[in-house]
Amino acid sequence: MKRLRLAIAGLTACSGCQLSLLNCEDELPELLNQCEFSFFPLACSPAELAGEYDAALVEGCLSMPHERELLLELRRRSRYLIAVGTCAVWGGVAAIRNGEDRGELRRQVYGQNAVACEMSEPAPLRNVVTVDADIAGCPPEKEELLRLLTGLSRGALPVTVDYSVCTECRMRENLCLLTERSELCLGPLTLGGCRARCPSLSVPCEGCRGPVPEANLKEAVEIYAQKGFDLKVVLGRLHRFWPGWNQ
Repeated sequence: MKRLRLAIAGLTACSGCQLSLLNCEDELPELLNQCEFSFFPLACSPAELAGEYDAALVEGCLSMPHERELLLELRRRSRYLIAVGTCAVWGGVAAIRNGEDRGELRRQVYGQNAVACEMSEPAPLRNVVTVDADIAGCPPEKEELLRLLTGLSRGALPVTVDYSVCTECRMRENLCLLTERSELCLGPLTLGGCRARCPSLSVPCEGCRGPVPEANLKEAVEIYAQKGFDLKVVLGRLHRFWPGWNQ
């Protein structure tokens, strides 16, 4: 079987999604039999775009002109382009302060000697290019990345997740942290796929996978209010991974 020719790139992000793939130590030998990592700056050098790719896996959001150029080039060269991680899918942590003056934010962080640079508000990949599939998570689960690559090697895109973390939580017969313990758990609004990793450890969901399709924010806010949580607190947590929650 012909090996997949892959491009794996990171834009504005922490590189955690790419590291999740590199952390698949036990599976990497088999992956190398199925995949050729032709462009992977984090792991391989030299890293130069050349030829066509079966798929491009892109981590991070867009905030710099050179990132836009790289993304457009990857889209042009690749049969499939996959947004990997919450930053690539929704904007993520980098987009928390969208709507504020970027120059002022730069001065707050780096002081009066901050060097000016051209940048825009962080945005998900789909704002600029057609994205063929999404893998959410901060970072994505290792199993999701392995299923993605295995599927691509057979010419198949991943199945879209359309249920909340609560669904997986109940499947694992967990105690509901929101209704039964009155903890601020964002599972009802958050896209599943993580097998309710955090609630299964009695840690409330932080919403890192972004919104579940057709999330009923109004109804959820009423439940949170009944439990004593202020709307600003709830939205503040949701905004860490997708700034569009109050729109």
